[in-house]
Amino acid sequence: MSDRPVLVTGAAGFIGSNLVARLLEDGRRVVGVDDLSSGSLANLAPARERHAGRFEFDRLDIRQGGLEPLLERLHPEVVFHLAAQVDVRRSVEDPQHDASVNVLGTLAVLEAARRTGARKVVYASSIGSYGEPREEELPVDESFDRPALSPYGVSKRVAMDYLATYGELYDLDWTALTLANVYGPHQTTAGEGGVVATFAGRMLAGQPCTIYGDGEQTRDFVFVDDVVHALVLAAERASRQRLLIGTSQRTSVLQLYRALAAATGYPHEPVFAPAREGEIRHSSVDSRLAARELGWKPWTTLEEGLAGTLEWASRHTGRSS
Repeated sequence: MSDRPVLVTGAAGFIGSNLVARLLEDGRRVVGVDDLSSGSLANLAPARERHAGRFEFDRLDIRQGGLEPLLERLHPEVVFHLAAQVDVRRSVEDPQHDASVNVLGTLAVLEAARRTGARKVVYASSIGSYGEPREEELPVDESFDRPALSPYGVSKRVAMDYLATYGELYDLDWTALTLANVYGPHQTTAGEGGVVATFAGRMLAGQPCTIYGDGEQTRDFVFVDDVVHALVLAAERASRQRLLIGTSQRTSVLQLYRALAAATGYPHEPVFAPAREGEIRHSSVDSRLAARELGWKPWTTLEEGLAGTLEWASRHTGRSS
């Protein structure tokens, strides 16, 4: 194991804070950066309390010029780039902001990494970077390529192209993991798997839950611990590859609703509203290439993952699940 630190952008966010915790448990020195526009310092409280000697946090916007001096000072071996604008609806309403964060932010990370001698960039992309598959094409694999349906998806695709270009131009190693609908502790209501956090929070609070569309739309829900494991593996494996990370299982929003309602004792029926613009109908991914190249597979069942998510959510809402 190298004695150089690793750096996590978006460290105070959902996946980022879980990744920080795992890296520290593995004995790494970790530097976390976040502008706290959507992340929360509360997510990093355990890291700051238990690993003060091996964890450093810097509040900065990766687009504003402070990242390269930080990397110059610390010389991280690997940069895990998770900082992003993840809200599909906001990207439709404000595509320029989305591109600023997801494209220009990624460029800033790549420039800082290659100028300061980082060995590798591991990038968290999203299933939202792919367009609408036909049901017979599911689960999709890495050969699937259809234009994204939202500016968010476009920005994540562009970022992956920049990774490949920096690999060719500057010999900067990289791996891009295209994540299915991630859910678990520390999640907010934004992002691809945010429906789990939304339903869990509202059910525990006894509030109405809204389903957008008819509820028959399906998603591939993958637990955050499994995703973090894939990110950690990617630091050493799958050089210059794009890999899909998911379970290959499809769960409808109504099925998810019923499972969470049963687990929380929530007695109410959902409220239905029109489907949201820019969201696909069905999604699931084939992760066999990740199994071969990373030695990765998901081990958390949906039932186990939802139970862990609800246990965490109940502690943070003061309600029992």
